Amino acid sequence: MSIKTLNGETFLSLLKAAARNLQANCQIVNDLNVFPVPDGDTGDNMLKTFQGGLESAIKKTGNNIGEVAKTFSQGALLGARGNSGVILSQFYKGFEEGLNLKEEVSATELNDAYKSGVEKAYHAVVKPVEGTILTVFKQAGEYASSLINSDSSIEDFYKAYLDGINKVLPKTKEMLSVLKEADVIDSGGAGYLYIVEGMYKVLLDPSYTDSSDVPALKNKAQEVDIDAFTRDSVLDFGYCTECLLRLQSAKVNPDTFEIKPILDYLDLIGGDSVVCYKEGDVVKLHVHTPDPGKVLNELRKYGEFLTVKIENMALQHHKIIKSEKKKSPRKKLGIVAVANGDGIKSLFREMGADEIIEGGQTGNPSSKEFIDAFESVNAENIIVLPNNPNIILTAEQAKEIYKDSKVYVIKTHSFTEGNAALALINPFFEDIDEMLNDVNEGISEVVNVSVAQATKDAVIDSKVIKTGDYLGMIEKDIVTVNPDRKEALMELISKVPDIKDKELCTLFSGKDVPEDELTIIKERISKMYQDIELVCYEGGQNVYSYLISFE
Repeated sequence: MSIKTLNGETFLSLLKAAARNLQANCQIVNDLNVFPVPDGDTGDNMLKTFQGGLESAIKKTGNNIGEVAKTFSQGALLGARGNSGVILSQFYKGFEEGLNLKEEVSATELNDAYKSGVEKAYHAVVKPVEGTILTVFKQAGEYASSLINSDSSIEDFYKAYLDGINKVLPKTKEMLSVLKEADVIDSGGAGYLYIVEGMYKVLLDPSYTDSSDVPALKNKAQEVDIDAFTRDSVLDFGYCTECLLRLQSAKVNPDTFEIKPILDYLDLIGGDSVVCYKEGDVVKLHVHTPDPGKVLNELRKYGEFLTVKIENMALQHHKIIKSEKKKSPRKKLGIVAVANGDGIKSLFREMGADEIIEGGQTGNPSSKEFIDAFESVNAENIIVLPNNPNIILTAEQAKEIYKDSKVYVIKTHSFTEGNAALALINPFFEDIDEMLNDVNEGISEVVNVSVAQATKDAVIDSKVIKTGDYLGMIEKDIVTVNPDRKEALMELISKVPDIKDKELCTLFSGKDVPEDELTIIKERISKMYQDIELVCYEGGQNVYSYLISFE
């Protein structure tokens, strides 16, 4: 059966099928990583991002494709993880903007919406690189455009679009030298192939999403411990109140409305643990308050509710301690840093980080985790240290969403750069731009080296790597390969440019390094490089056995 126009109900079935197909092939996408060290889990990031959008879209009633696409893009935006996830969420943001809230669309209109997605995705990346998922977006769309006309069906479009992906994807390995050397296609593009393939499958067979292995996205019903609050209990902790508010044109201008009046009111009545942000014409609010009725009445000055959830916090034992604390006064500067490893997280807190987001290599936090951290910091200015190249875009996206503080993302690529940045941040600054320039200048002079164990065989820059070997890297370049971890590290340090001129070496040992090995390493470095001050920490980080910086 040929479908001439695509409505919201059918589009939602396409999204479900896409999620199912991506989930089924997620590990294949992960395994396309060209580097022999775990590096971001592209498939997992894309799946979590897509599921975040689907969780929102699946709750949307009605048959308007523009509305379904809008709720999907909002959910994907907040659930985005890693570079691939952020780019995917931006693509679908542009896609829904291209639909312009239409009830249904023809094949040519659908094609135009996909073009809008390409433009948005390219715009989101500061330095777009061809041979990545961006190229797949663009060239697949161009191929479909060459075949689609006013007589084409929705099936015609997706077949042409999928054919376009299959044509461009093998070419990505020729566009990027790192892909060519590893003889693999781009992992983000492969993930997108499975998304579109799922959509086309359900158009051919509507029963495709009926299988039990469709991703389970519905939340389980919460169990209520009614004995936690009895007839004799006192309401000490108030209510956890959450809602989605649709701004109404009859009450405010949804396009120009700012959330500051809401925040001012919540502060006036003593609201605690406030998380509030606006996406389009919808305001999302979370607040702890003894009187949710006052909050709801205030919000109705601006719009009407889509959802409301109110829970007695005596039933939420994990929140009681937090709810006992009064909201801290708003301060001038706050710092949010990404880290993993107990030693690194403890050090970062000692150096002034207010909030630590769990993450790093293979662990990519979502935009919402950053937004929650921003809200918790409660500062006029917030500095963010992503400490991983695969997390920078997510931090930037969270910065664009969050409007209650001035957020500055310092593009730190490693925990060692984050450590150097923390040492340079002056909380008593007079000119924040001048201070940030000093920080960026300082970390630009840091030489980052690392040791990690290879998880697969590979040949990179003519270096033959076997599973289990230890790789010594200066920045992104592999300079040593050795089956012995200590020897890999010492050989690596000897190859640091101008090593004799360095004054400070900061070393973080990973969770796989025993104490006796670290003692040996400290002795060898100190003996060999007596003019360099050595500072060592038991970082406990994942993936990297050693993270080292030279200054």
